[in-house]
Amino acid sequence: MASAKTKLRLQERVPLPRTAWKLADLAVLFLLLALLARRASSLVAAGGAGAAPACTWCWVAALICEAWFTVVWLLNMNAKWNPVRFDTHPERLAERTDELPAVDMFVTTADPKLEPPLVTVNTVLSLLALDYPAGKLSCYVSDDGCSAVTCYALREAAEFAKLWVPFCKKHGVKVRAPFVYFSERGGAAADDDDDVVEFLRAWTSMKNEYEELVRRIENAEEYSLVRRADGEFAEFVGADRRNHPTIIKVLWDSSNQDAAGDGIPSLVYVSREKSPTQNHHFKAGAMNVLTRVSGVVTNAPIMLNVDCDMFANNPQVALHAMCLLLGFDDDVHSGFVQAPQKFYGALKDDPFGNQLQVIFEKVVSGVAGIQGIYYCGTGCFHRRKVMYGVPPDNAAATTTSMKDSPSYKELQNRFGRSNELIESARSIISGDMFRIRTPTVVVPDLTSRIEAAKQVSACSYETGTSWGQEVGWVYGSMTEDVLTGQRIHAAGWRSAILNPDPPAFLGGAPTGGPASLTQYKRWATGLLEILLSRHNPILLSAFKRLDFRQCVAYLVIDVWPVRAPFEVCYALLGPYCIIANHSFLPKVTASEPGFLILLVLFLGYNVYNLGEYKDCRLSVRAWWNNHRMQRIVSSSAWLLAFLTVVLKTLGLSETVFEVTRKEQKSSSDGGADADDADPGRFTFDSSPVFVPPTALTMLSIVAVAVGAWRLVAGAGEEGVSGGSGVGELVCCGWLVLCFWPFVRGLVGGRGSYSIPWSVRLKAALLVAAFVHLSTRK
Repeated sequence: MASAKTKLRLQERVPLPRTAWKLADLAVLFLLLALLARRASSLVAAGGAGAAPACTWCWVAALICEAWFTVVWLLNMNAKWNPVRFDTHPERLAERTDELPAVDMFVTTADPKLEPPLVTVNTVLSLLALDYPAGKLSCYVSDDGCSAVTCYALREAAEFAKLWVPFCKKHGVKVRAPFVYFSERGGAAADDDDDVVEFLRAWTSMKNEYEELVRRIENAEEYSLVRRADGEFAEFVGADRRNHPTIIKVLWDSSNQDAAGDGIPSLVYVSREKSPTQNHHFKAGAMNVLTRVSGVVTNAPIMLNVDCDMFANNPQVALHAMCLLLGFDDDVHSGFVQAPQKFYGALKDDPFGNQLQVIFEKVVSGVAGIQGIYYCGTGCFHRRKVMYGVPPDNAAATTTSMKDSPSYKELQNRFGRSNELIESARSIISGDMFRIRTPTVVVPDLTSRIEAAKQVSACSYETGTSWGQEVGWVYGSMTEDVLTGQRIHAAGWRSAILNPDPPAFLGGAPTGGPASLTQYKRWATGLLEILLSRHNPILLSAFKRLDFRQCVAYLVIDVWPVRAPFEVCYALLGPYCIIANHSFLPKVTASEPGFLILLVLFLGYNVYNLGEYKDCRLSVRAWWNNHRMQRIVSSSAWLLAFLTVVLKTLGLSETVFEVTRKEQKSSSDGGADADDADPGRFTFDSSPVFVPPTALTMLSIVAVAVGAWRLVAGAGEEGVSGGSGVGELVCCGWLVLCFWPFVRGLVGGRGSYSIPWSVRLKAALLVAAFVHLSTRK
């Protein structure tokens, strides 16, 4: 009986063996501690011998930085220690279709220029065509750009979906984002299709329909749309993206079809109200508006959120998610279900270090074995009751009044003054989360709910409520996803990782220097905001229900921007010591144990990281690209994020949300535009983010030149007694290699491949100031 019961499980939690890697973790940790001990003992001995103050200062700075690197290593060890995976069995849901919960799907877009409407349309079409009862799916698109073109594109997509969705389900299409499907040479082939001629005719017709859809969307103009005679887009007349009333349009209503039918899911366009006098809280605010709007319209117990460029790559992704949401004995173990971020059309060998494959396979899989995977902001299935702040069944007694029988006044204080939202919240909090109600009873007509939806999407609706704090996506950070996930885990919920084959969702990774560093800067800014707030994981672990190891796992990413000053300081020690003729490294002698420890640590650490990349089926080139990007990002995006948050904390600046440009590429072209000569080469603009790494590159080149001249001319005789030596020269040479894209940008680039002269001038002034201070007696 036990065996039969096990075979019927919807999911299995499988621990992954990691013995050899644990031994390697400990070996590197031992070397780090040995280096700290050796450096500390050398400082004590040097102090007793009356060493030069400048030399002592260098060694103290190095000791502090190396101590920090040891802490970071410990944080990563904890995160990687117990990796797990979850195997899901969606085929076992075949006889449980009636038990499947409804799902509200959220797609967010913010700028029609940086996030083209065609990208959003492909994501929406892939979601509408999921293998899931259409009557139990509804798709909501949040347009923070308030663009008539985006709304028009979605309306056209709804019409195209009437052809696309039946075609996909009839022919078993595997990838249901049209731009991918029609770009693949194998697209014109279907499994289990006996009538090839009929299929090819249908395929050709569908491809022509899609090309016509693309033509209409790309030729659409804002000006002509809002002035059409039929007035369909009259609400967009005079609307400014930062100042406009709520616009909600039901583009397709499936509420009258059978819940288990094979029709088209509902599609709703939402552009929330904006006012210059109100704080809109970026993406977190948009997600909370979608949560409230869907709450008064369809009120599905499960919510899926994806970015506009993150299409559903696996048509059964919702069924895989339900295996985790329904497959545990209690809800606690699946407060949310997160799919790791993966990318389509990715450039070979990850030249910009933003595909994050090793992080997701090593760190995130390890975190999944503690209290659960991080919430990554896209590709995540949420329980609505969890987002409403409902604690798990075994929550502390102080919260049971909310869970058991919330009064109308409690719900009003928590969710706002909308009667419709209060009633829907009451049903979610006290009802059976996985029993679908007949849509014709709950929502007879979606258009009849538009006025209620507009009420809850007003920019002043949240005043005096718990939205953004205890309810919904949490405010206070540009990385609202990490902050919200921390709140959920701190309440006692766990999360599960969703990693089916093929991958659940695929998105586009930014290319070029500006887009990549903009993304890293935004992430780092939000993470440091979390670390300096009352929501930081240390406080959540001390006073709430965040597991200690989960707290430490959150610190792995929360400290990204804090790493910048330590890594930049350590990078500056080499050039400083060469220019000032001091030393911060043990001498290169066979009898010096400090040198041997440092050499073995350097080689061991890099071999360890290379081994991780090979274990993830990546090339040596990919390892090197990510290694050098780590150095570039820490001295640019992370450093500026650190300074930005410090200035904000002092009241001298405000953080600004920067949207990363989305580019749609077919999977057949390797992610490169046909007319782009070198898509993997680093590009530059005049942003301040490029000034620090450019200055560090110039400084390293100067230091290598000075150090090499000293060695050749024999001017380093005093190196025996404390001057710079081979170790410092090697460090500077290694920096030049790591910053090679900037070297090319200085001496061999044209156009966007060349560092702008404004950046060069600012960097040169910083270098001149550093050299002047280094040579002062």
